[in-house]
Amino acid sequence: MKAKYAILIYPDFSLQEITCLTSCLTVWFGEKIDIIASEKKLYKSEDGFSVMPDKTVEECEVKDYDCLILPGTIFPLQPLYDQKLIDFLKKGKNADTLIAAISSSPILLSKAGLLEGKDFTSGYFMQMAETFSFVEKEHFVHKPVVEDGNIITGIGMFFREFAEKVLKRLEYDIGDNFMCTEGQKYTEEELTFYWSDDDYKEFLEELKEYEKN
Repeated sequence: MKAKYAILIYPDFSLQEITCLTSCLTVWFGEKIDIIASEKKLYKSEDGFSVMPDKTVEECEVKDYDCLILPGTIFPLQPLYDQKLIDFLKKGKNADTLIAAISSSPILLSKAGLLEGKDFTSGYFMQMAETFSFVEKEHFVHKPVVEDGNIITGIGMFFREFAEKVLKRLEYDIGDNFMCTEGQKYTEEELTFYWSDDDYKEFLEELKEYEKN
């Protein structure tokens, strides 16, 4: 039987960015969500919760699901250089699956080729976009949530708006005021993020260790 929903996890993934969405799917609407990872082992979230995946990326495909959810992570280089994980995503390029990625995780979609020609947003720092040639910077839109085709991307601080967009796309009845009052308006400049010079140097040093392998 086809399982409808799945979450892809990796080290230091952010629960906070996706639980608004996942709690609605499971508590409000009674859906089951598979948890997928590269290995069948405990993964710690960024806030220290241990999660055991139900399946590995080798035991399923993106097309098995109606919606695949990717949380952000404070250490995106780990999943970015996890070839099994990237290969899993690559196989979903032509799937009808709705892919919902928040915070830093859209960079995984870029590497897997799923964002080719698609507008997207993300919460990662702009120096990362400059570092990796597979990021199509001309399609980087600095808005809270962006929907293009079967891809929905969001900035981590807008987890509520991200959940709302995904739930509406999946045609759930969530009313007109989903968990909110009228929010603050942001400019594109306020939604464009940069590291300090020292933090960027630290990132580049960490990147060298991954590129040695």
